[in-house]
Amino acid sequence: MSPPLSPLPSPPPPLLSAEGIAKAYGHVRRRQVLRGVTFTVAPGALVGIVGENGAGKSTLLKILAGALRPDEGRVELDGTLGYCPQDVILNDTLTVAQHLDYFAAAYRAPNLTRADALVDRLAYGQYRQAPVATLSGGTQQKLNLTIALMHDPQVLLLDEPYQGFDWETYLRFWDLAADLRTRGRAVLVISHLVFDQARFDTLYQLRDGRLEAAASPTTPDTPATPAVPAGAESSPSAREVRS
Repeated sequence: MSPPLSPLPSPPPPLLSAEGIAKAYGHVRRRQVLRGVTFTVAPGALVGIVGENGAGKSTLLKILAGALRPDEGRVELDGTLGYCPQDVILNDTLTVAQHLDYFAAAYRAPNLTRADALVDRLAYGQYRQAPVATLSGGTQQKLNLTIALMHDPQVLLLDEPYQGFDWETYLRFWDLAADLRTRGRAVLVISHLVFDQARFDTLYQLRDGRLEAAASPTTPDTPATPAVPAGAESSPSAREVRS
């Protein structure tokens, strides 16, 4: 007689949960932006939310990050948070190195080891002493992403994270996202364009303020076939990716 099968282990609890999130703007003519948005992001999951401009994606991400209060619903976060907003918020007069020093102090990081590794991985080390005002939009976005990741948070909220990247950096971003996923981080990417759906474990569409399941991504074991997005070419000298 065969021994009884062991019960399957319970899935780990999510690192990020959103339940019934609602948000409207305006006093006289209320515009409902989010209508009962509910979803979770588990450890080691790469989740995408796609939607047209004005669909409420950035509003949702601000609520998840704690930067905006919802009218209804709640957000639960288990672990440290890294937030990369769509609009780069940097000081034009400070250099890249000064930004890293400032945020290392804010995060109480013991050193700049991880920040330096991210700078090298995203290939903009030659601009360490350059003021932000002299950097291209793509390089500013690299710094924006580095600041969000340099304290090695458990939960990553990334709003249009590859905006302004050339094709080579775009691919480096996905390599980095895959590493975060492997290390058990919960990663949420929000964009109005998704070129490589196979890279996501779960993909949603935000439409009319509601979250819907998008077309099922290809299984993780299936390699993604890179499709060159509009405005970029598959070469190191590619123009910046416009998301």
